[in-house]
Amino acid sequence: MTVAASVSSPDVHIPTASGIYVTIHGHFYQPPRENPYLNAIERQESAAPFHDWNARIHHECYRPNAFSRIERHDGKIVKIVNNYEYMSFNMGPTLLSWMEFHDRHTYQAILDADKRSADRLNGHGNAIAQVYNHIIMPLANWRDKLTQIRWGKEDFKARFGRETEGMWLAETAVDYETLEALVLEGIKFIILAPSQAQRCRPKPTENNPNPAWQEVGGAQIDPNRPYRCYLRRHNTNNSNVSELGQYHLPADTDAFIDVFFYDGPISRDMGFGDLLGSSHNFAKRLSQAVRGDHRPHQIVSVATDGETFGHHKHFTEKTLSYAFVEEFPKRGWNVTNYAHYLSLFPPQWEAELKSVTAWSCAHGVDRWQGGCTCGEGSGYQQLWRRPLRDSLNWLRDRLAAVYVDIGRKYFNDPWEARDRYIDVLQYSLRDDISEHSPVLEEFFEQQSGNKVSTSAQRVDALRLLEMQRHALLMFTSCGWFFEELSRPETVQILRYAARAIELAADVAGVLLEDEFIHRMAKASSNLVEFKDGEGVFRHQVVTNRITLAQVAAQYALSSTLGNYARSQQIYCYQIQQQDYQLQRIGSMSLAIGQIQLVSGITQESVNYIFAVLHLGGDDFHCCIQPFTGRREYEEIKATLFKVLKQANTAAVILAMASNFSGEQFNLHHLFAEERHRILRMLADETLTRLDQLYEQVYRDNYGILISFRRDDLQVPRELQVAAEIVLNNRLTEELKRLETGESLPNVGLDAVAIEALNLGCKFTHEEDAEILENYILSQIQQLSQPQDIDEKSLFSYLNQIEQSLIISDRLDLELDLDLSQEAFLNYLSSRIAPKCVLARQILDLESVQKQPIHIEVNLCESISNLELHQLIDTASKLGIATEAWLRA
Repeated sequence: MTVAASVSSPDVHIPTASGIYVTIHGHFYQPPRENPYLNAIERQESAAPFHDWNARIHHECYRPNAFSRIERHDGKIVKIVNNYEYMSFNMGPTLLSWMEFHDRHTYQAILDADKRSADRLNGHGNAIAQVYNHIIMPLANWRDKLTQIRWGKEDFKARFGRETEGMWLAETAVDYETLEALVLEGIKFIILAPSQAQRCRPKPTENNPNPAWQEVGGAQIDPNRPYRCYLRRHNTNNSNVSELGQYHLPADTDAFIDVFFYDGPISRDMGFGDLLGSSHNFAKRLSQAVRGDHRPHQIVSVATDGETFGHHKHFTEKTLSYAFVEEFPKRGWNVTNYAHYLSLFPPQWEAELKSVTAWSCAHGVDRWQGGCTCGEGSGYQQLWRRPLRDSLNWLRDRLAAVYVDIGRKYFNDPWEARDRYIDVLQYSLRDDISEHSPVLEEFFEQQSGNKVSTSAQRVDALRLLEMQRHALLMFTSCGWFFEELSRPETVQILRYAARAIELAADVAGVLLEDEFIHRMAKASSNLVEFKDGEGVFRHQVVTNRITLAQVAAQYALSSTLGNYARSQQIYCYQIQQQDYQLQRIGSMSLAIGQIQLVSGITQESVNYIFAVLHLGGDDFHCCIQPFTGRREYEEIKATLFKVLKQANTAAVILAMASNFSGEQFNLHHLFAEERHRILRMLADETLTRLDQLYEQVYRDNYGILISFRRDDLQVPRELQVAAEIVLNNRLTEELKRLETGESLPNVGLDAVAIEALNLGCKFTHEEDAEILENYILSQIQQLSQPQDIDEKSLFSYLNQIEQSLIISDRLDLELDLDLSQEAFLNYLSSRIAPKCVLARQILDLESVQKQPIHIEVNLCESISNLELHQLIDTASKLGIATEAWLRA
């Protein structure tokens, strides 16, 4: 067998109790983007071609870091590395909640990476928790600080199966009250910027009971060691608490928290320079941070946004991977995390922090409350930040009063109930929960006792908790980070505020919106179309509210297209059809029904009746009103169907209006994404008819098209368009045969490919490549079945994979083979490589001797040499080098 020279992939160095330790920390986070009414992210056009920014960044960063490729000079994969297994990281709960639903495979790879890192590092996993929804902790009140930490801890524990040792603070913003909260909640360490330290000194010893403090306020602190930050208070002019907080521990407390200060210059160059362009240069730069003072051990620690690796800087996740498995081990460095380093080397120095700081603001935390120019751009003023903060603080306090006043009726301790609500959210925000879910039953049993005994009481109790959840979400830091009040990030937190205001009105009858809008008017927008915060709120927030009647209308309109079942999930709402009847006369369709709508979050339940008249195209007329009784519903139904028989459109519309006293809707009242889906369905009917016309044009003019091409003349645009559409449709039709059990080669596919080549047509259907990608993956999955397969079946599966790659080349389809590469490499590594001890030995000899070695015996146990060569050949065509699995 002949194999190209391999790239060596030594194991990552096992940490010892001395030497140089390296920790790369990634802060992975996306703000909550969900519509507060739907618990779903709506389409974001700025993220195109992806559905939303979570999806786009996931594609560019989060997934690539879980399956990062190390490649040879010829582009073939020699190793797939899970970067999360080697880097320290935190991943925000709002991001993980999204990922768990949208890409369970990557989500699980992240959890598995933490487990493997814990196995490697004496039980200390790489992952740490984050304050729940990225609020600026020094600006939060004490209760919110505690809830943010407790929710972050519990979310982490539920996902990673262990307690967190450290916690990432949003923007590394900290004050001493925040430190007290962290200590009281059992957090052992945090990570800060070097600019946040005020002074440091060696810890007092018997020989040196009072070492001198060193002032390091200009970011001069040595980042190559951990520090202990004691929370005892000193009688000095330099108070270690800001005016924003207060003390909760006694002055002489022995409480402390350990702090790592990341290397500022290197971290800055990672995020804002070109340092990550080369693994070698990255390692070289880290080596320059190693202190040459002969200390027995030290840590080189850097931290940056995790999105740097792949999103902000494309493909730099590969830089990281190669550094972890090649550059760092080559230098004898120990790849570790903060918790593991602390377990080996507790701090021998102590540090005091400046009173209130953050890494991304040179003015404390003024960037998130006004008073500084951080983030200014395009000449925009930032004066809106202070009124926004003041308005939300006012709203928070009013909502807290409502919560405590009404919450006493339902909870033994309202604030404890809020802290434990995370146990419910872990289910309700993911899958929705039924009224009698064991999770809800346990929660109310523990938090309410016998105070909540009816469904109505349970709904109000959940509304109160949702009001508080939205009151926390409205302080997400991104709302202040950028330059303009009307940006999506700020509008998003205002939508959370609006939802909290609504819930307060629903559960307590307390009306807060007018006063809130009045206060927001003091926030000046940079854009004349909004003028101020009142304009932003009225134009960007109020207009995007969603009512339960709208959800019902969504179901009603879609039902006329045969789109919904008797039981249907629409976002976070479960709809149960109680009655439904559809009649058609000519082009008119009239549907009348009764439905029950239940919120999967608050358990609120409403019964509606509806009537929908579809006149064709996008012309819908829908009436919705609450269900008041069976008799009234049956009378309305009989009346409307009687009028329908007259085949008079105006009469039906008038009858609907006179019989329904509720709201009226048309297609344009629906949620944008659902509206677009219906429009595409309606357009499909027209497109089908057009396809038939194009097919006729193509058949009638095929000879003319060929003649134009033969004489090298430009084909008339209309005829070329017809050919493109027809051949694209034929290709998709032929490829779909693979989904119904047909195999390759396919005569129809070959014919389409030849015809397209002759006519100069390009294939543009996105689904074509996806069909082939799925087909290749399905062959690998069948190949990977637990039971061994015979030689004939093996060759059949491998042949189908190779045939798929051949046809994709002929059709010029660009395939995304990531999933197939990962699945095939896993199959080879786990099922084939263990049987190939002799093959590995031969491979090593060939590598040393630089020439192929010929041997007559089988190189693998229970696998013929012919099978082995075919596996190697298929792997190569998938872009996988032999050494990726035979030497793994």
